[in-house]
Amino acid sequence: MANLRKTVRRRSRPPKFQVNWQALLVPPVVLAALIAFFVSGKTIFDRPVSQLIIEGPFQRVTAIQVEAALAPELGPGFLSIDLDRLRQRAESLDWIDSVKIRRVWPDKLVIGLTEHRAAARWGDHGLLNVRGELFTPNARHTFPELPRLAGPPGSEREVVEFYLAVRGRMAEASLMLGALHMDARGAWSMALAGGQKVRLGRHDIRRRLDTFFDVVAPVLATRFHEVDHVDLRYANGFAVGWLKAEPESGLSNTLEGYGNG
Repeated sequence: MANLRKTVRRRSRPPKFQVNWQALLVPPVVLAALIAFFVSGKTIFDRPVSQLIIEGPFQRVTAIQVEAALAPELGPGFLSIDLDRLRQRAESLDWIDSVKIRRVWPDKLVIGLTEHRAAARWGDHGLLNVRGELFTPNARHTFPELPRLAGPPGSEREVVEFYLAVRGRMAEASLMLGALHMDARGAWSMALAGGQKVRLGRHDIRRRLDTFFDVVAPVLATRFHEVDHVDLRYANGFAVGWLKAEPESGLSNTLEGYGNG
């Protein structure tokens, strides 16, 4: 009789899930140790700032002014002090253009300052930098050697760009610009350092400037001290207003046929 074999299949049981509590407890312990080390280390090393080192070629701002501006933010320790807030407070000073601050272990702050470069006066008391930004509306020093620019609120950059465009041509013509003004209607006028006024108007400004530098300046090179104003608001010429009623050379008050106006 043949032997019968019976295969018994057992149902597989899910493996038992065993938790290694000892392994799970290690990370929190390590984390707690790290936190404790950080807190204790910060407490130990986050000492008060003992010295401010101010660097940079600056003439208009004093170290005392900088220190006074930063003092309200120096309360936190060396590590926890907010450098961005310090930078903002330093840049709030009128003459400060840019600020760089770095920590020097263990308790010093090095502050590098760059001052604005004044390019022109704005209105009665303001100063513009070389980028055409009004960096102080009430300068204590008037800087009479700088040209005086003026225009409607918000026109600072446009006026400065105009000034920079004519500055080089003024030097080539051996002239100095004393003032530049744009009125609310957009009309331009200039004044030379000697007081002579140049009226440009609102239209064809580039061509009128070409007329002034290519024609007027050479023609009047030796006579500018006798000129009160030059009016370029003509279609085909310009007018000259003299300090005296009649110019000695016989030049007429209105010179037609020069330039394109």
